[in-house]
Amino acid sequence: MFRNATAICLHLVGPLRGKKSGASLTRCLHQTLTPCSLCCLQLTMAKRLQARRLDGIDHNPWVEFVKLASEEADVVNLGQGFPDFSPPEFAVEAFQHAVSGDFMLNQYTKAFGYPPLTKILASFFGKLLGQEIDPLKNVLVTVGAYGALFTAFQALVDEGDEVIIVEPFFDCYEPMTLMAGGRPVFVSLKPSPIQKGEPDSSSNWQLDPTELASKFTSRTKAFILNTPNNPLGKVFSREELELVASLCQQHDVVCITDEVYQWLVFDGFQHISIASLPGMWERTLTIGSAGKTFSVTGWKVGWVLGPDRLMKHLRTVHQNSIYHCATQCQAAVAQSFEREQLHFGQPSSYFVQFPQYIQRCRDHMIQSLQSVGLRPVIPQASYFLITDISDFKNKMPDLPGAADEPYDRRFVKWMIKNKGLMAIPVSTFVSVPHQKFFDHYIRFCFVKDESTLRAMDQKLKKWKAELMP
Repeated sequence: MFRNATAICLHLVGPLRGKKSGASLTRCLHQTLTPCSLCCLQLTMAKRLQARRLDGIDHNPWVEFVKLASEEADVVNLGQGFPDFSPPEFAVEAFQHAVSGDFMLNQYTKAFGYPPLTKILASFFGKLLGQEIDPLKNVLVTVGAYGALFTAFQALVDEGDEVIIVEPFFDCYEPMTLMAGGRPVFVSLKPSPIQKGEPDSSSNWQLDPTELASKFTSRTKAFILNTPNNPLGKVFSREELELVASLCQQHDVVCITDEVYQWLVFDGFQHISIASLPGMWERTLTIGSAGKTFSVTGWKVGWVLGPDRLMKHLRTVHQNSIYHCATQCQAAVAQSFEREQLHFGQPSSYFVQFPQYIQRCRDHMIQSLQSVGLRPVIPQASYFLITDISDFKNKMPDLPGAADEPYDRRFVKWMIKNKGLMAIPVSTFVSVPHQKFFDHYIRFCFVKDESTLRAMDQKLKKWKAELMP
């Protein structure tokens, strides 16, 4: 086949030899070859383009559902996790000062972090974790928490290493494990039974200790902990963290803990960093995000805290990939933390005020969703709540979609088109074999402006009217 294709291509190119030497061969080819003959040329260059580490992770549900919402008129976006209101004034002013002040902030800073930022992160979190944190050895500033996670996976996970992931999980954990050559091992949070008519809560969702212990093997390299959890909004208790810590120490496993929502905790619950537990600092990477901390997700400033024996490997990945994060954004985050350190624990603290405001948004959304028969799982923390759609699954099981498409994905598409509301299906946040256990939940983001919540209310009011006999 290739021999015939080559002969055909030579036959087509042959006449070009008589062209003037000044003529462009590329132009001549473009003018002479037919689409069929171009295909023949391409046969001689049919090498695999994408790296094998991309196999199976090319589909992005976020792109799919955002596109669907954009194609419909007047859809209220409650799917994506970002605030649609202004950040605190002190953060905006800090950024304006960084842009208009010292002209050297337009240039490179130190590769592993702008010194004032690494210094304040070391001071601020050192007190919380009970550690003497060295700004040079124990802190790395990254392009958002996403960058921190990717750097950690690339630095520590090797071919064939097992990585334990608690589901439902933030959706990048699985592809990042696969891209590093690791093997994801999943363990599910399961809801405890509740009395009929009582609201469910994320605190009811627990890991089975025996099942969890069974996931640790001699090949386990890392345990991924996300507390507060996205999408569930669960805050892991001290007892749960102690169980994880014990297993990590027993099996010599690194804990990568994603704590970007640590300041958004409600109803008197308390966030505890696993790195603060005895024996865990030396085997834990703690990841944070300025985007979630100060409501500035577009700044893309994140960080990793941990012992030098782990951090030195992350620095190697960092310096050979992105090398450096935006200096002005880092300067603004540093100034914002300095302000917050002065007000920490006081009524004037943003970390006190913001959760109070967001809890009201959460409660507003819960009440509104309940009005149409959706059953929210009340979150202890984070930007999100998940909602049980079992009643709809029972009443209208045959929504349009592919035969193997999870119900929650079909329901979200139906809701976007017919109700003007966008959410994210929870099956996106679980492994493929376990999707059938989670396909009756969808995720909403409640960190939204009052005008967005009012627009949601109008959509739900119309939906409720349609449900009336």
